[in-house]
Amino acid sequence: MPARAQAQGPPQMASPSAPPPSSSWVILGSIARISTPADGGGASVALTAPPRVSILTVTPRVFPDPPTPHFFPFVLAADPSGLLLLQANLHCTPTREVIDLPGENGFTWKYYTSRYLVLDVTTGSAFHLPDPQTAILHQALLGLVVSPGGGGHYMVAELQPFIGTNTATLLCFSTEVGEWVEKRVHYPLEPRPRPWAAICVLSQHGKLWWVDLSWGVITCDPFADEPVLGFIPFPPERVLKCREGWRVIDKYRCVGVSAGKLRFVDTYARGGGARKIAVWTLADPDSTEWTLEHEARFTEIWAHRSYKATGLPKKIPTLALIHPKNPNVVYFFLEEHLFGVDVRARKVVECEVYGLVAPPSNRIASRFVRAWELPRSLSSGNWSNGINLAEESYARPYKPSPGDYHLVGLTKLLSIG
Repeated sequence: MPARAQAQGPPQMASPSAPPPSSSWVILGSIARISTPADGGGASVALTAPPRVSILTVTPRVFPDPPTPHFFPFVLAADPSGLLLLQANLHCTPTREVIDLPGENGFTWKYYTSRYLVLDVTTGSAFHLPDPQTAILHQALLGLVVSPGGGGHYMVAELQPFIGTNTATLLCFSTEVGEWVEKRVHYPLEPRPRPWAAICVLSQHGKLWWVDLSWGVITCDPFADEPVLGFIPFPPERVLKCREGWRVIDKYRCVGVSAGKLRFVDTYARGGGARKIAVWTLADPDSTEWTLEHEARFTEIWAHRSYKATGLPKKIPTLALIHPKNPNVVYFFLEEHLFGVDVRARKVVECEVYGLVAPPSNRIASRFVRAWELPRSLSSGNWSNGINLAEESYARPYKPSPGDYHLVGLTKLLSIG
């Protein structure tokens, strides 16, 4: 399938003889392919420069079952060190499990089993995290952060808040300790009767940042002996009501790191008025307020000759991510294309056909791609013009069913996006 236009020219095919471009970062597809890598390792990445999508491949040892829209290997976090946190959700015979948690006793039915792995793409290795004694509740609450002490160490941690209490559990696995440890923390959002609607976890400045796209972010240093949770709400006019935007909010919002700062990108529309892109910034890790950096109407972008050159329709696109080095540039999905917009200049700067393993375009959202800054050992490696999975995936018949490509976990005690 031919590529659409780059920023200012008519649509062109890339020259077959042109060397593939490289980049210090990639757009990584969150859902991995399952195949045996050529080098025999547990994981490998086919690198292609943005705005095309780089694809992670994992071995059947990592994910032994055929993937389906309900069960698939999913990247939860991508760290500049070359580490990836992966969840492998595998189908299992339904089993009855007892719930014995603070403020909640009972049982639930379990329809899947989860494996959590840390992949080192620089070496191709895959480390299967041991199962903790206290179950991991939900993939959207689990993050990875590299140890500030170095030495190749890292921590995987899950925040486990419970409705109706002012405490939470920080469930931590550190390679320096070698086992899961539970840390009790004060939960800053109770007694407000609103659950946390998790969508992802980011790492920045040695901290983890839990994101609720309807409300704000919770942050802490998980390496501290007594971690302290901090809550930074979105600007008041951007805070949504509980369950507003349920299951669609990550089509219109995302939080990411760009130029070393946390950024909140919002295209969600409430009521009438022109649809806009707004980019907000958290000035430093100790800030408690967001600053509006850029704002532009979609009509202004559609009117620019760079957008007209893409041949794309004047439709509200699905938000993908923010450029990790240039906070002026935000990426969007539209039809089979992924394009970058310089919000300040109100113009398109990149546009290409994208290829994802999954989901199909009618299920796409920002959680299905990760902005991944590469370690030098990877960025200086082999690059391609892209694994074009787009034609293959769009040609595949797809019949939607409830629960396809949703976030998964125990939602009895939590509100999960």
